[in-house]
Amino acid sequence: MSLKENYHTIKSQLPDHIQLVAVSKTHPVAAIQEVYDLGQRVFGENKVQELVEKYPLLPKDIRWHLIGHLQTNKVKYIAGFVDTIQSVDSEKLLKEISKEAGKHNRTIKVLLQVKIAEEESKFGLEITEAKDLFQQYLTGKFPHLEITGLMGMATFTENEDQIRKEFSVLKKVFDDLNSIKKLETLSMGMSDDFPVAIECGANSVRVGSAIFGRRDYSK
Repeated sequence: MSLKENYHTIKSQLPDHIQLVAVSKTHPVAAIQEVYDLGQRVFGENKVQELVEKYPLLPKDIRWHLIGHLQTNKVKYIAGFVDTIQSVDSEKLLKEISKEAGKHNRTIKVLLQVKIAEEESKFGLEITEAKDLFQQYLTGKFPHLEITGLMGMATFTENEDQIRKEFSVLKKVFDDLNSIKKLETLSMGMSDDFPVAIECGANSVRVGSAIFGRRDYSK
């Protein structure tokens, strides 16, 4: 199918209240522009260098989300324009984002990435760590950022029961924190598992290959 057909297929599967983050990592500017022209405004990139290269070449009303692991020394390169950083997994990173956002006199939205998968390779905070950082945030410790929600990745498996269990864990943490301070975003689900994520309470999904096609890692 064409990019247009892929995009409309995904959009047709999403309820109105679900935010679609079109994951454009490793895909060319022309493809992103094509999806933008179809009405998409929220795009996700994994790597700072790639985001910095694409940003000046595309419309300025795109809301860029950094969804990949972020090193503290790279925050300064995106602090002036990034809308949301979904992959915050340490107090050190929260401090750096707040510091760099302050230099640009802006507030950056962030999601705490919680480790819910059984796979060792996945980044993320333990649940207790996430709750502790949220409490620190409520005291005003990170003045130039806003924690707007949580993000998590389920184990890469065909076992839907396991995926559902992991997403449900994150939804419970989200509800716990939301009862303390209103949160906006529960980011769960990618191309292969977003329907399950939505069933479990996600209101934002990160879809790449189902829109843009599989990535060519040989390039």
